[in-house]
Amino acid sequence: MALVYKQIHTEGIALLSYIIGDDSTGEAAVIDPRPDPEIYLNEALEMGVAITSIFETHIHADFMSGSRELALQTPGAKIYASEEGGAEYDFDHESIRDGDRFRFGEVVLTARHTPGHTPEHISYEVAEEGRTDDPWGVFTGDSLFVESAGRPDLLGEDQSEELAEKLYDTLYQYYGKLRDDVMILPGHGAGSPCGADIGARLMSTIGYEKRTNQFLEFEGRKEEFVKFALDAPEEPVYYQRMKKLNARGPEPTDGLPRVQGMSPELFKKAVGDCSKVEVIDTRPALAFGGGHVPGAKNIWAKPMLSIWAGWLVDPDKEIYLILDFDSSLNRVVSYFNRVGLNCFGGYLVGGMDAWVRKGLPIKETPQVPVHELRKLIDQNNDNFQLLDVRTEEEYKEGRIDGAIHLFLPDIPENATDRLNPDTPTVTYCESGYRASIAASLLERAGFKNVKTVPGSWLAWKAMKAS
Repeated sequence: MALVYKQIHTEGIALLSYIIGDDSTGEAAVIDPRPDPEIYLNEALEMGVAITSIFETHIHADFMSGSRELALQTPGAKIYASEEGGAEYDFDHESIRDGDRFRFGEVVLTARHTPGHTPEHISYEVAEEGRTDDPWGVFTGDSLFVESAGRPDLLGEDQSEELAEKLYDTLYQYYGKLRDDVMILPGHGAGSPCGADIGARLMSTIGYEKRTNQFLEFEGRKEEFVKFALDAPEEPVYYQRMKKLNARGPEPTDGLPRVQGMSPELFKKAVGDCSKVEVIDTRPALAFGGGHVPGAKNIWAKPMLSIWAGWLVDPDKEIYLILDFDSSLNRVVSYFNRVGLNCFGGYLVGGMDAWVRKGLPIKETPQVPVHELRKLIDQNNDNFQLLDVRTEEEYKEGRIDGAIHLFLPDIPENATDRLNPDTPTVTYCESGYRASIAASLLERAGFKNVKTVPGSWLAWKAMKAS
């Protein structure tokens, strides 16, 4: 026997999914797959195994499950999902209950009901055949993270306290009783909104978490734990949509959604004034600032696009893409698809170069370098408003004096209440990524003069330190 094991880190949504099996029998399982399954198929090919089982730890809220898509491309593979806590699904699956065991050669997975993040949540102990009561690791899903734990507030206020109490029991009555050397194989890494301040390491041990994880510092103090666990970051607006979609079962598409290429003239006719569709310019902030289609939103095509598109793109509208390079189309589409955004109208062939050559209108978003911003502030120039679009926690930890705070996702609904659309506005964030998104949202809201700070807070701190 040779254990086959691979952790797959999907940046942006910070998903950690897994392949595990035994090459002597050629069988393997995938745990919590993302919706673009080629990576699992390619890994299985390299390992010399076939994917025969697909396991879900729970009904996900932060990304679109890829179980049905993967099952379509692995004939005969079964999807296993927990029905603990009364969970229901609208797609074919095999039910899992606490204590169920699954063998892949000498590898044994044992399901453990670990509620708290959700009522149905299941974790999977992994052990060798003949030592099933002595696991060497646990696929913890969203119950226990490195230096954090799953948030219990995603099913509404009426269930949050009960789920927080169940999370306490999961952490102290189950995880707390495992051996210190048992490995923790979590469902997310740093950057996921599914837990508060998840650590940077992608795996851990029970013993290390007992020493470092704040969620494991409340033994015997359940009431204090509940208050602590419910003090979670703001819930992304797309989470409830994702939970409903994943319980229903995303329809498999046999690959990424197809997106048609469009000439500048056809693209302009299709998008109109951008009010009835979503025009997303995925170029870097500086390129967007140099010239873009009026009314376009700027979400740079980095992996974190998935999260910000989930927050800010209307799922009921067609998406039209402007790319840096046409060759990046499939990669960009996969970022949208991971959060269930797959209704595409088309993409602009040749990008902004083609648009400009046709003499079509463009809009600029000027940049304010940090040295220029400092001069404006030192001159007590009150003829502009400085907007910090980071989280409340980031804002409290350090900010540019005089900045108004408005969290990026709140701009569409609250910007005109907090800011004067006729006053020049300068946006900043941590690095400039979110500042450019914010500027594009403000422009769509009718703000007359919007600029961004390239490098933003990081550049400001570097300038101050020099």
